[in-house]
Amino acid sequence: APWQRGTDENTNGLLREYFPKTEDMNSCTKDYIETCMEKLNKCPRKCLGWKTPYELFFSKALRLI
Repeated sequence: APWQRGTDENTNGLLREYFPKTEDMNSCTKDYIETCMEKLNKCPRKCLGWKTPYELFFSKALRLI
């Protein structure tokens, strides 16, 4: 059930901001997709202890705190 997969459903909501259901994905350019991917991967997430997916995957800090 969707309410049991909070992180997945939240991520789907974030993706829908850039790629609405009414839009055809085939019309998106590679540059647009890469820009959206970079924005999403560099956005802090509560479930990751306010780190970004980028920070965890590449073991690099993006902030000076």
